[in-house]
Amino acid sequence: MRERNESLILKDSLDHLGKTVDAIIVFDDCSTDDSIEIARAHPKVIEVIENKKWKNSNRAWEETANRHMLLAAAKEYNPEWLFYCDADERFEGNIRNYLLHECPTDVNGIKISLFDAYITKNDMKPIRRGDKLFDFRQYFGREKRDILMIWRNMTGVDFLVSDARPPQNVQPEIITKFYCQHYGKSLSVEHWDETCRYYMNYFPKYSEKWRERLGKAIHNETDFGTELMLWKEVKKDPIS
Repeated sequence: MRERNESLILKDSLDHLGKTVDAIIVFDDCSTDDSIEIARAHPKVIEVIENKKWKNSNRAWEETANRHMLLAAAKEYNPEWLFYCDADERFEGNIRNYLLHECPTDVNGIKISLFDAYITKNDMKPIRRGDKLFDFRQYFGREKRDILMIWRNMTGVDFLVSDARPPQNVQPEIITKFYCQHYGKSLSVEHWDETCRYYMNYFPKYSEKWRERLGKAIHNETDFGTELMLWKEVKKDPIS
């Protein structure tokens, strides 16, 4: 798991992921809050990797290197499966049972369908420490990203491409299964603006897009101009 300054949700994140996995390695990306202490105190966390300093102003390749470091640490424990996620993601479905008892032997990777949650004028409450994040927001965007998050521990699989969330060289068989609620845009109005500034300052490729979003945390439609829908609705009618 990768996180930065997620102290409000981190214990819930670790509890949530801990229902699926046997052990968790946390990559802390220069947190200034008490995230490291929270991670170290959790019974499922076996290691915390601390990144103490950002090395440059364009973080695309740096984030790839950080994912590589996290993967290398996980491989030292020789797991059968690896599951990479961020602290602001919540998963629906019995992933553990599927991996242990139902997954065909020729399936080497699993993509999970991710949908963004949004703040709306009738649902503006900020996240508080101790809140459960799954279903925290009412409305989601129909835009679906099928992201490779789970894969077998195989030789050659690594994070090799700049600004790429999934690893490379997982083959041959990859399926899409399960759902993810992503709260990267919707923990609070303040967090939204922090996210905008982060991408404006450190990801030149996306700078203008996020500059236009600054100060616009409250939505009546998605960032892509489509209708906001309830969780059960977006799963039935997604936009790929």
